[in-house]
Amino acid sequence: MTQRSEVLFIGGRSGTGKTSVASALHELLSEYHIQHAVIEGDYLDMAYPAPWKHELEEKNLQAIWQNYSTLGYSRLIYTNVVSVLQTDKLIRAMGDDPKVIAVLLDVSDEVMQKRLSQRESGLSLERHLQRNAERRNHLEINAPAWVHRVQTNEKTLDQLAAEVVQLTGWLHV
Repeated sequence: MTQRSEVLFIGGRSGTGKTSVASALHELLSEYHIQHAVIEGDYLDMAYPAPWKHELEEKNLQAIWQNYSTLGYSRLIYTNVVSVLQTDKLIRAMGDDPKVIAVLLDVSDEVMQKRLSQRESGLSLERHLQRNAERRNHLEINAPAWVHRVQTNEKTLDQLAAEVVQLTGWLHV
């Protein structure tokens, strides 16, 4: 009998710390020798022109997860801005029936602006800042009630990783 897979969806607007939290979770789980995979969903369909109408994100997730599954992986950390709004289609793309945990990260506008200005510049920074206000509201309003909300202000990555991993039950220590 194969183990039921589990997926942790981490969503949130730009600058909330999705990628950084996933990386900290990877380090924490690796320290405890807990097998897992991390997929940065924002890059699965990053192209110009945007291929969204072709469901490329889902197709790429399906192919990558199939490769991990074949190797015996059953835990996935998946980051994407709107992943917490798209859990049903992402689960279908995985091709199995995973246990789902979803986390919506949030951060104050001031901290978000500071974080983004450290990694973006010029037109890219301007576009991120412009989209972020409406994205924050859209995510908060539309994320299902069962999605855990985690504030990232004034917390270290280690603290955030510890908080999020508790939601998964993946550490039994």
